[in-house]
Amino acid sequence: MASREGATAGGRRTKVCILVSRFNPEVTERLLEGAATELLRNGIAEKNLEVVYVPGAWELPLAARGAARDGYDAIVALGCVIRGETAHFDHVGRAATDGLARVQLDSEVPVGLGVLTPDTLEQALARAGGELGNAGTEAARAALRMADLQRQVGW
Repeated sequence: MASREGATAGGRRTKVCILVSRFNPEVTERLLEGAATELLRNGIAEKNLEVVYVPGAWELPLAARGAARDGYDAIVALGCVIRGETAHFDHVGRAATDGLARVQLDSEVPVGLGVLTPDTLEQALARAGGELGNAGTEAARAALRMADLQRQVGW
Protein backbone atom coordinates (compact mmCIF):
# COMPACT_ATOMS: atom_id res chain seq x y z
CA MET A 1 0.00 0.00 0.00
CA ALA A 2 1.34 3.45 -0.91
CA SER A 3 1.96 5.96 1.82
CA ARG A 4 0.04 9.23 1.84
CA GLU A 5 2.33 11.00 4.28
CA GLY A 6 3.65 13.44 1.70
CA ALA A 7 7.23 14.21 0.86
CA THR A 8 9.20 17.03 2.42
CA ALA A 9 10.68 18.30 -0.84
CA GLY A 10 8.47 20.96 -2.35
CA GLY A 11 10.14 21.14 -5.73
CA ARG A 12 11.61 24.12 -7.51
CA ARG A 13 8.29 25.16 -9.11
CA THR A 14 6.34 25.29 -5.86
CA LYS A 15 5.38 28.88 -4.99
CA VAL A 16 5.29 29.71 -1.29
CA CYS A 17 4.27 32.90 0.49
CA ILE A 18 5.54 33.52 4.02
CA LEU A 19 3.39 35.97 5.97
CA VAL A 20 5.15 37.60 8.91
CA SER A 21 3.58 39.65 11.68
CA ARG A 22 5.54 42.82 12.48
CA PHE A 23 4.39 42.63 16.11
CA ASN A 24 6.98 41.01 18.41
CA PRO A 25 9.69 41.16 15.73
CA GLU A 26 12.34 39.69 18.04
CA VAL A 27 10.31 36.49 17.76
CA THR A 28 8.80 36.67 14.28
CA GLU A 29 12.11 37.40 12.55
CA ARG A 30 13.51 34.20 14.08
CA LEU A 31 10.44 32.32 12.92
CA LEU A 32 10.98 33.74 9.44
CA GLU A 33 14.61 32.64 9.44
CA GLY A 34 13.57 29.10 10.35
CA ALA A 35 10.79 28.96 7.76
CA ALA A 36 12.86 30.38 4.90
CA THR A 37 15.79 28.10 5.66
CA GLU A 38 13.50 25.06 5.68
CA LEU A 39 11.85 26.00 2.38
CA LEU A 40 15.15 26.60 0.62
CA ARG A 41 16.60 23.40 2.09
CA ASN A 42 13.64 21.52 0.60
CA GLY A 43 14.27 22.82 -2.90
CA ILE A 44 11.99 25.83 -3.13
CA ALA A 45 13.59 28.24 -5.60
CA GLU A 46 14.33 31.62 -4.09
CA LYS A 47 12.39 33.29 -6.92
CA ASN A 48 9.30 31.28 -5.87
CA LEU A 49 9.47 32.39 -2.25
CA GLU A 50 7.84 35.66 -1.24
CA VAL A 51 7.89 37.26 2.20
CA VAL A 52 5.03 39.62 3.07
CA TYR A 53 4.88 41.59 6.30
CA VAL A 54 1.57 42.37 7.99
CA PRO A 55 0.96 44.60 11.04
CA GLY A 56 0.09 41.82 13.50
CA ALA A 57 -1.38 38.34 13.97
CA TRP A 58 -4.90 39.73 13.58
CA GLU A 59 -4.13 40.61 9.94
CA LEU A 60 -2.66 37.22 8.99
CA PRO A 61 -5.96 35.63 7.81
CA LEU A 62 -6.76 38.45 5.38
CA ALA A 63 -3.23 38.36 4.00
CA ALA A 64 -3.44 34.57 3.70
CA ARG A 65 -6.67 34.85 1.75
CA GLY A 66 -4.97 37.25 -0.64
CA ALA A 67 -1.98 34.93 -1.05
CA ALA A 68 -4.29 31.99 -1.75
CA ARG A 69 -6.04 34.01 -4.45
CA ASP A 70 -2.65 34.94 -5.95
CA GLY A 71 -1.95 31.31 -6.80
CA TYR A 72 0.57 30.25 -4.17
CA ASP A 73 0.89 26.50 -3.65
CA ALA A 74 1.46 26.93 0.09
CA ILE A 75 1.37 29.67 2.70
CA VAL A 76 3.32 29.93 5.95
CA ALA A 77 1.79 32.25 8.55
CA LEU A 78 4.10 33.49 11.31
CA GLY A 79 3.16 35.53 14.34
CA CYS A 80 3.45 35.83 18.09
CA VAL A 81 0.74 36.89 20.54
CA ILE A 82 2.10 37.04 24.10
CA ARG A 83 -0.38 36.80 26.96
CA GLY A 84 -0.99 40.07 28.71
CA GLU A 85 -3.23 41.21 31.51
CA THR A 86 -6.36 41.56 29.37
CA ALA A 87 -8.51 39.29 27.21
CA HIS A 88 -6.90 40.82 24.08
CA PHE A 89 -4.52 37.84 23.91
CA ASP A 90 -7.40 35.36 23.76
CA HIS A 91 -9.30 37.27 21.08
CA VAL A 92 -6.35 37.92 18.78
CA GLY A 93 -4.88 34.44 19.11
CA ARG A 94 -8.21 32.73 18.45
CA ALA A 95 -9.11 35.03 15.55
CA ALA A 96 -5.74 34.44 13.89
CA THR A 97 -5.85 30.66 14.17
CA ASP A 98 -9.53 30.35 13.28
CA GLY A 99 -9.12 32.73 10.36
CA LEU A 100 -6.11 30.86 8.99
CA ALA A 101 -7.97 27.55 9.29
CA ARG A 102 -10.88 29.05 7.38
CA VAL A 103 -8.61 30.33 4.61
CA GLN A 104 -7.01 26.91 4.29
CA LEU A 105 -10.36 25.12 4.10
CA ASP A 106 -12.04 27.64 1.79
CA SER A 107 -9.11 28.03 -0.61
CA GLU A 108 -7.71 24.49 -0.41
CA VAL A 109 -4.24 26.04 -0.19
CA PRO A 110 -2.19 24.62 2.69
CA VAL A 111 -1.42 27.12 5.45
CA GLY A 112 1.42 26.25 7.81
CA LEU A 113 0.53 27.61 11.23
CA GLY A 114 3.46 29.32 12.91
CA VAL A 115 1.55 31.60 15.26
CA LEU A 116 2.88 31.33 18.80
CA THR A 117 0.65 32.05 21.80
CA PRO A 118 3.04 31.88 24.77
CA ASP A 119 2.66 33.34 28.23
CA THR A 120 6.04 35.11 28.12
CA LEU A 121 8.66 36.42 25.73
CA GLU A 122 11.08 33.81 27.07
CA GLN A 123 8.67 31.01 26.11
CA ALA A 124 8.28 32.54 22.65
CA LEU A 125 12.03 32.73 22.09
CA ALA A 126 12.39 29.09 23.16
CA ARG A 127 10.00 28.15 20.28
CA ALA A 128 11.60 30.57 17.80
CA GLY A 129 14.98 28.95 17.35
CA GLY A 130 15.73 28.39 21.03
CA GLU A 131 15.85 25.27 23.14
CA LEU A 132 12.46 24.02 21.92
CA GLY A 133 13.18 24.31 18.20
CA ASN A 134 11.70 26.70 15.68
CA ALA A 135 7.96 26.81 15.03
CA GLY A 136 8.67 28.60 11.74
CA THR A 137 10.61 25.58 10.52
CA GLU A 138 7.78 23.29 11.59
CA ALA A 139 5.12 25.45 9.91
CA ALA A 140 7.06 25.54 6.64
CA ARG A 141 7.59 21.79 6.73
CA ALA A 142 3.87 21.16 7.34
CA ALA A 143 2.81 23.48 4.50
CA LEU A 144 5.20 21.77 2.07
CA ARG A 145 4.09 18.30 3.10
CA MET A 146 0.46 19.20 2.55
CA ALA A 147 1.17 20.80 -0.84
CA ASP A 148 3.06 17.66 -1.86
CA LEU A 149 0.28 15.45 -0.54
CA GLN A 150 -2.29 17.38 -2.55
CA ARG A 151 -0.25 16.86 -5.71
CA GLN A 152 0.31 13.16 -5.00
CA VAL A 153 -3.30 12.35 -4.17
CA GLY A 154 -4.83 14.77 -6.67
CA TRP A 155 -6.86 16.86 -4.25
